[in-house]
Amino acid sequence: MADTVLYEVSDGLATITLNRPQAMNALNNETKAALRDAAQAAAADDAVRAVLLTAAGDRAFCVGQDLKEHVGGLLEARESGSDEGVMSTVREHYNPIVRALAGAAKPVVAAVNGVAAGAGFGFALAADYRIVADTASFNTSFAGVALTADSGISWTLPRVVGPGRAADLLLFPRSIGAQEAYDLGVANRIVPAAELAAEAVKVARGLAEGPTLAYAALKESLGYALSHSLEEALEKEDELQTRAGASQDHTIAVQAFINKEKPKYLGS
Repeated sequence: MADTVLYEVSDGLATITLNRPQAMNALNNETKAALRDAAQAAAADDAVRAVLLTAAGDRAFCVGQDLKEHVGGLLEARESGSDEGVMSTVREHYNPIVRALAGAAKPVVAAVNGVAAGAGFGFALAADYRIVADTASFNTSFAGVALTADSGISWTLPRVVGPGRAADLLLFPRSIGAQEAYDLGVANRIVPAAELAAEAVKVARGLAEGPTLAYAALKESLGYALSHSLEEALEKEDELQTRAGASQDHTIAVQAFINKEKPKYLGS
């Protein structure tokens, strides 16, 4: 991995850290490629039971595309007469990142330490659970630079805040603070900025120690139900519950409950 993204796996927890604090963790080409590779590695590794997406520094989680680099690419594209290369980042980077985070068969926690704008907002929404510093803020940003939605935000944002509020936030970009983000459902938990890192690790590690097969089934069930009928969702619940009930983790959990012990899950 490039130094712009740090990747570490410890005791079943993969920690992905955006590491360009001097640039507010803006996404240049090197960072986008490294984040894609890290997210895909975490999703594919059976030894990883949970993922923590975080960022270095205290000002920004990720402010989205590195506009300085982007402007340079636009000028080169204008000279060459083709913008195919400069606008391919959605296909080559953003889409694979969101697919890896949202589609991982394991819980993904985002620790939002500061500004999350544009694709940074989109990547936070691709996580299953967002712990947010009380100093953090969110901004869709796209319309402000004459662009449309990417990084999955056209799919995730309306599912989190509702279609009407999503349209408002996309058409009229503005910064929303931690409390408003919580009220909208964007933030699942707000903590003091000084406590964010420790709290995020605590939550993510707790998930890594939990019934990961059940978590994967919950992610699948929620995603399926959003685009299917009640009857189809009921059938999917039956299928997934049958699978979960046959797992070793379920037997371990029931036996631990009877014995009044803490279960030690195997992920099988």
